[in-house]
Amino acid sequence: MKHVFAFGLVSAQFVLLAALALLPHGALWPVNPGVLVAAIVLCVGGVSLAVLGVVGLGPALTASPIPREHAPLVTTGVYGLVRSPIYTGLMTGGLGLALFGASAWHLATWLALVLLLAGKARWEERMLLAEHPDYAGYGARVGRFLPGVGRLRRSA
Repeated sequence: MKHVFAFGLVSAQFVLLAALALLPHGALWPVNPGVLVAAIVLCVGGVSLAVLGVVGLGPALTASPIPREHAPLVTTGVYGLVRSPIYTGLMTGGLGLALFGASAWHLATWLALVLLLAGKARWEERMLLAEHPDYAGYGARVGRFLPGVGRLRRSA
């Protein structure tokens, strides 16, 4: 059942990302050159961060939020800045798509993506805490999606 839920979460994130790319453009704000540049920077930055996260995981990489058994805990590289760089990259790129899309549907879809990835990250972290004794200390030092923001509290 856990694997089915994980597959559902991964599928939902891809559906939301596809929707951000394919929804018709709106007119909530003008997509002028400044907005276009900001959208491109967010998309390129988001994709770059996600790729760095994928490459940085090495043998620990899995499409599922369920951690690979006996895989090492990665805390260096981009993982020394944020615990979930792939999710941060997807959120950032998604924001770029929403900015370019300029519709209420784009904003709602991006918010749904953020909420989905936040929930997925929390579930994944519970499993990482159970798998890696060092994860609690790592999580207390490194922010979840932004450097220094969303650090785990050290237990007394």
